[in-house]
Order: sequence, then C-alpha cells, then structure tokens
Amino acid sequence: MVEIKIPSPGESITEVEISNWLVENGDYVEKDQEIAEIESDKATLPLMASENGTIEILAEAGETIEVGAIACKIDTNGVASSKPAENEIEPNEVKTKKKEHTSQAEQVKAGSEYQNVKLSPVAKKLMQENNLSIDDVIKGLKRIGKNEIEQVLSQKTTGITQTKNPEVSRKVERKKMTQLRKKLSERLVSVKNETAMLTTFNEVDMTEIMALRNKYQKQFIEKHNIKLGFMSFFTKAVTIALKAFPTINSQIDGNDIIYPDYTDIGIAVQTPKGLMVPVIRNAETMNLAELESEIKRLADKGRTGKVSLDDLSGGTFTITNGGVFGSLLSTPILNPPQSAILGMHNIQERPVAINGKVEIRPMMYIALSYDHRTIDGKDSVGFLKKVKELLEFPYKMLLGEKNADELLLNV
Repeated sequence: MVEIKIPSPGESITEVEISNWLVENGDYVEKDQEIAEIESDKATLPLMASENGTIEILAEAGETIEVGAIACKIDTNGVASSKPAENEIEPNEVKTKKKEHTSQAEQVKAGSEYQNVKLSPVAKKLMQENNLSIDDVIKGLKRIGKNEIEQVLSQKTTGITQTKNPEVSRKVERKKMTQLRKKLSERLVSVKNETAMLTTFNEVDMTEIMALRNKYQKQFIEKHNIKLGFMSFFTKAVTIALKAFPTINSQIDGNDIIYPDYTDIGIAVQTPKGLMVPVIRNAETMNLAELESEIKRLADKGRTGKVSLDDLSGGTFTITNGGVFGSLLSTPILNPPQSAILGMHNIQERPVAINGKVEIRPMMYIALSYDHRTIDGKDSVGFLKKVKELLEFPYKMLLGEKNADELLLNV
C-alpha cells in the first residue's frame, strides 16, 4: 500500500484545498497519472499517482488539507478491472438486459395508471440504469407539496406544464471560498491599507496600430503561426518606457528601494478560478511575435489550470486589460510588491481634434496606478505619456526617439 501525500506548492504555503478528484474511489490508476487537482492560494497543481494500483481516497473534494498529509492510498496489488466489450457479453446476458429495458419501457407505455406521466430523456436513462419503474419512482416520493398540486391544476386548465402564477425564487446558493480567492482578497485589502496608491490617466489614438494590424495580419499569421493582437504592442511600449523611467519598475523591500535592470511583465488573466498574473521574463529582449507567443502560452496555462508557481512568481510591472470585458475606464489595483500597474480599456470611436479639425478616431483610455511612496507624480505622468507616444507612433519602438525621416537625413 503506497501513501500519496500532499506536496508542498511553495514556501510559506502550509495547507491546500483538494478542488477536484479526477478518479473515483476504487478505480485502477497508473503511475504518473493525474488523479486530483489541488489548489493553493497561488495556483492549481496536479496530484500524481506514484505507482500502479487501486486507489483509496481519504480526503473529500473541497476539503482543506495540510501539506504532507495523506490524500489517498494506492494498493499496488490491485489489478485493472476488465469489463467485457459489448460483443463479448454472453448471449443470455444480452437477452436479460434487453428484457429488463423492454419491461421498463412496457411499464411506461402500458401502465394505465401512469400512462400520462411524461419522462425526460435524462430521467428515462437514469431509471433504466437503476432498474426503476414509474411505479417505483412515484411510490418513493416522500411528500407532495404546493408546487406539485399547482402544476397538476395548471395542466388540467391550460394543458401546459408551466404554472399560471409561478412563485418568485428566494433561493440562496452558498459556496466555499477557494484558497486562491481568499489570498486574492487578502492581497487586495492589503494594497489599500499599506500603499499610497494614486492613478493617473491618458488616452491613446489607436489608428496607427490598427492600420498596422490590418495591413500585415495575414503575413504575420503565415510567418509566426499566431495572431497579432494589441497586448504585444502595449508590452513592448511598456518595456521601453520602463527603461526611460526606472522608478516605475521599482519595489520597496524593507527600508530599501530595489531598481531591477530587467522588465518581467505580468499579464493579468481571468480564469475560472479567479484572476491570475503569469509573468513574461525579460520581456525587453523580445519582439512582437515572441511576446504574442509567450502571452498566449501563459494565458492558455492559466485558463486550463496548468499554470505553475514559477509562472506566477516575480514580476516587476503588470498590465491588465479590462477592455476585453467592455470597460471604458477603471483604476487598476497594484499587484504587490510591484509599484505600478497599467490598465488598458475598450477602444471606442470618438471625435477628437486633429490639426484644428474634428475627426473620428479609435481611442482608448489608459490608466497607471502607482505607489506614491516610491513614484513621484512627474515620473508617473511622464511614463504614461511615453507609452502613449510609442503606441501612437509604433515605429519609434524600433527607431528610438528619432523618426524615420531624421534617420534618413542623419540629423
């Protein structure tokens, strides 16, 4: 008998929650097979079988369990159950099963007392699997309530199953908060209480970037096998702006302020289990295609619950995109211990003044939330203006401060 213990997801994590068992008690499992998903306050990780055998589950799904505790046992003497295929079943057994199903069907049709009872396909299948007749089901009902009486009266008067005056629902569903949601709640509250957070805003004319995407999208997909989105442009612009304004990339560590010379960009991803922020390492060294591939890889891992602690750890700056949900403007909350976060929003066509004339342009509001303890207003506004400039004139991401004409003329 082999014991499967809860592994440590990382430092400072003492307990996890078994979010889901992927096998049932008594099933035969194979070595290195995923048998459960365990959820810590940072990520969801798989629990693997260490040997072949029959599993005995000791902890229920949804239960909080300490790291190192025994989640299940595997009987290595257990063997895989071999269920005969349909064409291997003995003829007498097939006849018996057919007879059972026929008998149940005949009870549904021929039962004069219950011949008007309507069965849904799901109910019919469940009755057949458990060898139940309509008579068994009706006799098994413990009580008849008001709703059932009103339904019968409605059927007699209107001929339909819906009641004439349906009751207003007052039901309340209660769900246990997951470890990830608990940790997220604690972090959000601590940001409000422990930082001097401010937000500054600007807007970006997305005309040039949208024109670039429309013009080269097909070629980009053919060459790199990935779609060119907006996030790679924003990530690239941020890495350049962080070099120009290093205080935005800083972090407080005790009585010191740390200034990394690299940019590890966290991309906020909404997953079924909550918000996760996987990190792109050394994003300043990547081109647009590399950024798009890495963003997609990390986002897919987050949405499928395969993101690891290494993917989530670190990060010097975060980008969040509320625009994908239709947000026009927001004040993003810091991702500690980082000192700043950039918020992207929905693109809307709005009238703007261009060279003294009113034109309709695709505009996006952008927001920078920052910790005023480490970042002054001048740097925060300058950083956001720099990001705006790079996005409105994307060729400057390659050419630096000079434009193509200045490089051509060598001035």
